[in-house]
Parts: sequence; structure tokens; C-alpha cells
Amino acid sequence: MDDQQRYQAAASKDARFDGVFFTAVLSTGIYCRPSCPAITPKQANVRFYSTAAAAQEAGFRACKRCRPDASPGSPEWNIRADVTARAMRLIADGIVDRAGVGGLASQLGYEQRQVRRLLTGELGAGPLALARAQRAQTARILAETTKLPMGDIAFAAGFASIRQFNATMLAVFDTPPTLLRERAARHAAPAPPGVIRLRLPYRPPIDIGRMFGFLAARAIPGVEEVTAGAYRRTIALPNGPGILSLRPAPAASFVECDLELDDLRDVTAAVQRCRRLLDLDADPVAVSCCLARDSVLGPLARACPGRRSPGHVDGGEVALRAVLGQQVSVAAARRLGARLAAEYGKPLSAPSGSLTHLFPDAATIAAADPAALPVPRSRAAALVGLAAALAAGDIRLHPGADRDQATARLLALPGIGPWTASYIRMRALSDPDTFLPSDAGAVRALRRLGADGGGAGGAAEAAERWHPWRSYALHHLWAYIEQPTPQGATSP
Repeated sequence: MDDQQRYQAAASKDARFDGVFFTAVLSTGIYCRPSCPAITPKQANVRFYSTAAAAQEAGFRACKRCRPDASPGSPEWNIRADVTARAMRLIADGIVDRAGVGGLASQLGYEQRQVRRLLTGELGAGPLALARAQRAQTARILAETTKLPMGDIAFAAGFASIRQFNATMLAVFDTPPTLLRERAARHAAPAPPGVIRLRLPYRPPIDIGRMFGFLAARAIPGVEEVTAGAYRRTIALPNGPGILSLRPAPAASFVECDLELDDLRDVTAAVQRCRRLLDLDADPVAVSCCLARDSVLGPLARACPGRRSPGHVDGGEVALRAVLGQQVSVAAARRLGARLAAEYGKPLSAPSGSLTHLFPDAATIAAADPAALPVPRSRAAALVGLAAALAAGDIRLHPGADRDQATARLLALPGIGPWTASYIRMRALSDPDTFLPSDAGAVRALRRLGADGGGAGGAAEAAERWHPWRSYALHHLWAYIEQPTPQGATSP
């Protein structure tokens, strides 16, 4: 988009562009979402920025009315696979606060100077500024949703001092943190002790029912549960374990999220992993507009324009589960996962409902005797081999991993074929353009839709029309098999 197109989007209050870019007004010194209901300023007084951090670096404060800091994330960072996008995904996961710019550069395989130059040149803000903007948002979440002393919030959010915390909050929000807490207390329902309650915004529409059903069908007892419309699970975070709970919010464009964390420094990482799990930063309009034009997928895409491609909270976990579930049904994979978690997973210090364990980490599985694992010997060897590669860092499935490199290294391991590697790529690395041509469900759906797939070759040929949204196309096909005649679709 050029500035004229951005101005037109802002003038029409188009919420589809919230988080894609930010509108800053010279006369007020404030930056907003494109959909902000405030009066549209003259175009000469407007500047546009691709990130909130860039607007803040230019001296603008966040609008108190539209809360641009809490808008959905830009879908651009999930679509793109270049260094800038990989860096943005890692920064969103909190890598700069945990390991500094050096840690970010190391994960990307670049020199620090080059990372700074790339980000500043394209986004108008370097890695420290981008991390600072996110740190401020984390601090705001803690200030508004907990009763922690402000000093504890400052250090949990990653600030080096109380002075830095206060100065940043005032500069970014033009409001001291104590006042943010007071305002939030007037409207929010109190959360139980030890629970951080927040909202995860998204761009509507969303097929949240099918998404929760997809997760429920694969939920491993002891690690995950779906009860009373909520999805809950244990999660291993950089500084300790946690429990997350996600609930649909009827007639609202957000998902309700409760976090119980052993270490509050993990708030940023937990929020971002929840967003990736539910694909909340997707642009459903862009996806459905592309797929709706297709002669095969068009009826499905038009019937469900909010279809998402679920990711995962832990790339290593979903990779191990993909191997564990090879050549068995989804229900059998759940049972195997439950046995593996009970035998090798770390128990929670205090069970919560049916949640009792973390899923086993790669190092634990790598040290296990393949003969003792509850799967056939060949699959056990593949599972231990993958775990060893993950534990050693030979394969990286973090948010900023190079997708092509990770896929190639997965395929080089014994016992991992194209279906498994592609499934891992789609869910662990949130790739929007992955297809599984050998998947029996996809082939069956194509045949039922009247598109004679001719097996894997025919399915792969059909999928060429669905770039760059083949992951979403696959979920449309899977959903079609789950519900043979979606509302609004033509029955074959």
C-alpha cells in the first residue's frame, strides 16, 4: 500500500487494516489504528508507520480511545519468510528481553549490526525499540489485570529499573501505570488470585467452534482438556511452566485468555504462543477472497470465510506428536500421547483439574530407551532421533526458524517423510502455504467435491491454484470431511 491507499483506509475506518499499519497525527502527537473513530485529520498532517514501535520512536503516543497497542498483530509477519519477518516473530516471542539483540541475531544466523540495519531500514525502528514497545504492552497487561506492586511489574515486563518503567509508560501511553490500573478496575471483572486475565483480539470473522473442535479432537489427557467451551493446557515457557485457558467471547472480536504462570516474565511469550495456536493474526478476508474464486474450494470458502489454520504453542512438541501419531488414528495418537506424558512428562507442582503434566521435552525423549516407548520400534527410533536433533539444536522450530531449512533437516532424519515434515511446518512454524498432497482426508475431500484428485499427484496439482494460502485450503478440505455438507456449500 502507498500512503494514499493507507489514508483512504483510515478515512473509511476500515478495521481490516488494524495492526497492518498505524496512523500518526502531527498536530496531536498521537498514533492510532486505521479504524479509530476519532475525526479524520487532513492528509498533510498524517504519517504512516508499519509498527507501533516506529511511531513511538518518532515521538508519537498511543491513542487512549482506540488502543493501537492492543490491536491484532500484522498478518505480514506470518506470511513472509524473510529475515525481517523471522526477526519480528522472535521479538514478539520475547527473545530480546531474554537474550538481548545478540540472542536475536544468533537465532537468525546474522550479525547484530546487520539485524539492526535490516529492521531500522524497513520498519523505522531497531530491535531494541521494537522490544521496548512490546515491553510496554506487557507492563500494561500486568498493571491492568493483576494487583502486583508496580516494581514487580516493571521487572516482570523486562524493564531494567523503576525509572525506566515509569518513563516508558508515560511516553508510550501518556498515562502513569497507577492510573491505567484504576481505569481498568472500573470495567473489568476481577480474576481469581494468581490468574492474569486478558483479551486476545483478532480480525473477524473466525470459525472458533471448528478451531476448538480441532484442538479437542487432538487433546492429550493430562496435558490438555476442553471443558465448558474452554480449551486449557499446560505449557512449558522460557522461565517456567504455566497453564493457559482460552474461551470464545460471543459477539466480540477477541478470545478470552487466562494465564497462570510460575514466572511473570513469561507473559509476553505466553500471549504470543496463544495467538499462534489460534492463528489470531491472520487476515481472513484476504484468504477467503483468494480461495472463494476457485471452482473447487469457492463454495467452502464462501460458506466459512473465517477458517483459520491452527498453529501450536511449542514447535518441538507438535513435531514429536506428529511422529508419535504416524500411521494411527487421531484417537490412537491421543492415547499414545497420554502414555508418553504420564511416563516422561514433568508433573505440575499443583494439578489443575485434569491437567497434571507438561508434555515431555526433547531432551527427556532423546535420553529414553526406544524399546520402552509405547510405539513400534521403527517409530520409536524416529521419535528418539527427532528428539535428539531438537535437543542438540540441529533442528530449530522456534517462531523465527527458517522454514525451508527446518523442512530439509526434518526430511533428512530417518522415519520422517514429506507428510510429517509438511504437517510440522504448517503447525509448528505457522506456514500459511503448506499442503499435504498425500493426506488421505484431502484426497477424499477432493474426490467428493467432484475434483478427481487422482491421488497425491492430482491433489498437489489442484493445490497449485491456492497459493499462498494452501494451509487454509487444507483446513477447508478437512472441515468438509468432518461436516460433509457445510452450510452454503453445494453437496457433490
